[in-house]
Amino acid sequence: MSPTHTPIKAYGYCRVSTREQGRSGLGLAAQRSTIEQFAKNEGVTLLGFVDEVQTGKGSDALSRRPKLAALLKQCKKEKAALVVAKTSRLARNVNFGSSILESHIRFIACDAGLNADEFNLHIRMSIDQEERKRISANTKAALQAAKRRGKRLGNLKALEAHRQRGIVAQVARADAFAVASLPFIEAYQRQGLTLRDIAEQMNLRGIPTARDGGSWYAPMICKMLQRGKARMGKVAG
Repeated sequence: MSPTHTPIKAYGYCRVSTREQGRSGLGLAAQRSTIEQFAKNEGVTLLGFVDEVQTGKGSDALSRRPKLAALLKQCKKEKAALVVAKTSRLARNVNFGSSILESHIRFIACDAGLNADEFNLHIRMSIDQEERKRISANTKAALQAAKRRGKRLGNLKALEAHRQRGIVAQVARADAFAVASLPFIEAYQRQGLTLRDIAEQMNLRGIPTARDGGSWYAPMICKMLQRGKARMGKVAG
């Protein structure tokens, strides 16, 4: 006889940052679709959805997100899980995300998987936070540089500026990923693990690579260490 598993019941939470995204409904619809498909595949019973339009930054995010605050109370009362499409939809702040992980409410992120442990979720939240900070800083710097060169952000030049922002965002995400991953990789090194051992541990624990779906390898760990230390050096300087 196969072992029985306790059915998981959950509420879906969808968030976008701007009023424009909220009015269009596109971001919210995509998140809801992801959660519904995930629940179907994993046998999770969805009790309902809550949509919210609010920024994900700041450790005090809960005070500015009444719908999430009410939903967390509901989840605790009904012993239900909270499901989001991606960890960044909960928040882009590690302290806030950690407070949810340390509560008595089960938190599930579709991009991390049904049984992701706290280590996996924490590193994803760290990446989300660093990505937000670095994209914001790099984008401002790029736009200021364009302005100094006399570029007017309109028509064809606006398209070029948009393309440049996309490149800046990609670089910022890679930097953020390296910086957020650095403490975890260094912790493994202090335990005496080789780069190959660390890669195996990251794969076993389902830690995401810079491109989700990929696998970790020793050379990749080496590059992450180098990039993370270089970026941290820039911050320190």
